[in-house]
Amino acid sequence: MNRTEKRDFIASLAAVFAETSMVVVTRNDGLTVADVTDLRRKVRAAGATYKVAKNRLATLALDGTQFDGIKPLLKGPTALAWAEDPVAVAKVVVEFAKTNDKLVLLGGSLGSQVLGADGVKALAELPSLDTLRAQLVGLISTPATRIAGVTQAPAAQLARVFGAYAKTGEAEAA
Repeated sequence: MNRTEKRDFIASLAAVFAETSMVVVTRNDGLTVADVTDLRRKVRAAGATYKVAKNRLATLALDGTQFDGIKPLLKGPTALAWAEDPVAVAKVVVEFAKTNDKLVLLGGSLGSQVLGADGVKALAELPSLDTLRAQLVGLISTPATRIAGVTQAPAAQLARVFGAYAKTGEAEAA
């Protein structure tokens, strides 16, 4: 990489750090190309990004961002994963690390809060943002459904009573 490419890379990585909410740092020593391709595919499917970056360039990109605290983790062959949905990126990386012992989870940062490997694993056990949204919608819609059922019940009962009187009136007339 020449200086211009390095400068552009640092600027693009700094822009990513300004927009994202979660960064996970991994050690990828000994991963094969097939393993990295599989991991990237899984990370992309979760709406996240996985990138191997030179530690010096990543450190420069981290300057002045909320993720400053992960700088000590950037030693040796490391890679970064980030996403807007913090649970999604944590889940994918933790699941992949369980099946492949060459990917080591070093830690991460949720906003300005630095997390160790155990913190990222705990975050991975939470339900995803979409699941939480679905649960919230379910909680909100349940009382509305019950209210609609309660308000409609008296009208339905009256209709049944009138229907029964009408049937008995027809039976007496016949």
